[in-house]
Order: sequence, then C-alpha cells, then structure tokens
Amino acid sequence: MTGASGGIGRAILALAEERGHSVVGIDRVEHPDVAANTQRRFVLADMEDYEALLQAFVGCDAVIHMAAIPSPGRHPDHIVHNNNVVGSYNVLQAAADNGILRICQASSVNAIGHAFSKTPRYDYFPIDEDHPNYSEDPYSLSKWICEQQADAFVRRYPGMTIASLRFHFVCDDRSVAKRYYDPHPEKAKHLWAYTRRDAAADACLLALEAKFEGHEVFYIVAPDTISDVSSRTLAAEFLPDVEIKGDWDGRQSFFNSSKAERILGWRHGYVEEI
Repeated sequence: MTGASGGIGRAILALAEERGHSVVGIDRVEHPDVAANTQRRFVLADMEDYEALLQAFVGCDAVIHMAAIPSPGRHPDHIVHNNNVVGSYNVLQAAADNGILRICQASSVNAIGHAFSKTPRYDYFPIDEDHPNYSEDPYSLSKWICEQQADAFVRRYPGMTIASLRFHFVCDDRSVAKRYYDPHPEKAKHLWAYTRRDAAADACLLALEAKFEGHEVFYIVAPDTISDVSSRTLAAEFLPDVEIKGDWDGRQSFFNSSKAERILGWRHGYVEEI
C-alpha cells in the first residue's frame, strides 16, 4: 500500500491487519504507526522511483494506492499535477509488471472539477459517476487523468481490475468536518460533503474483493451533509440553476454513492438522522 503514513493509509493498514491481511507499507516518510514489525514490512520510497515500487510490490496480491498530494495550494501547480499523475502511472505499471491484477487507487470528487474550480459547474444533484467532467485546476485534472490511466491499463492488461474511489474531505466524523466547513468563506464550493476515515478504509479493502470487471469509479461520500439545513434549501440558495434528480430529501448528500453500495457492498456507517 502506498501512502501508508497518511491519515487514510494508517486507517487502511490497521483495518487490513485486523482482517488478517499482511501489508507492505510504502511512503516517503515513516510514521511510527506503520513501522516494520514481525507482521509488516515498510518500504521508504517516493512514487517517482519506479524501480523501488517494482521491488516493493514483489510477492503482493493487490495494491492500494493512496500516495498523492491531496489538494492544490501547498505546492506549485506543476508539482501537484505531475506528482499525482506520474505516481499513479508508476504504481499501475509496477503492479502490472508484478502480475498484480487487483488495484484500488484514491481519486477525488474533484476529478470532475469541484471545490478548486474558479466557478464549479454541476449539471444535476445528487452527482453520480455519469456526471460530465469540467475539471480545470491542476489537482482536479491530475485525478481525472489518473482515472483515464486506469481505463488504459485495463485495456492493456486483460483481467486487471481497478477501482478509483472518489473521496471528499476524509476525517474522523461529521463533527470534525462541520467545525472545518462552517466558518469557511466558500463552504458552498465543497457542497457540505465529507467521508469518515473508517468508511474510506473499508471501501478500499472491499474494492479489492468486489466482483466487477475492468475499471470502475465510485463515489465514497457520507450520505448526509455537515449542514443542519436541508439540501434542497441549500441548493436553492447557492446553486438555484442546477437540476434536482429524483427523490432528494432532508440532509442527503450532494453526491450519490449508491454505486459503491451496490457493487462493493459498502456502507458509510453511522450518520445522524437525515
């Protein structure tokens, strides 16, 4: 697993070992929680180092790729884009060269263009995997390209299955997201969405065992928002021109994760009453 020292990575590692899996953790920094022990191997490596990845994957049955720059603004645009795109390609190719056919990679709700766009564009709510792509910033573009790379790899390597998981603001629980978003001057650009860390980890492991073919994209987002106001009311106030599809009541998320529920058998877990 790449990105083992990150917040999601540490959660995945702990859950994987709890479920009886042996894990090879890979990251360019070593967190104490992922250090090597009698049951776990840790490899210090950068995603740009293809040979290091190729060696780290030897003997593995599956790969979870979480290593990436998680948002723009912390680094120059070209570094954000190139780091994520090259890292994803190297992981996919190193997996293929090791004969590994089951892969899960971190994507983002921003893969279609979203919170980091100058003016986010949405065709309808709730957003599902069929929504058109309007990405423009380097981070969103990098996530969209990572998904396109996955499409290419499953064409080139028959039998390979790749799940790209679109997370949004992964945190411990709704209260954490609420404390972050409520004072945010552009909170509407984030569509009041979040993903619990334990639910994100569970989705990654489920994606390696689920029965599907080729490459599939999944929204992995909490079914509720962090707002106490109904979603229809929020949409009417901040995004009045966006079409509303189907039954969409209470504080239901602006993102539709039903595909993950149907194909992966995933559930977000406890949420406050919607």
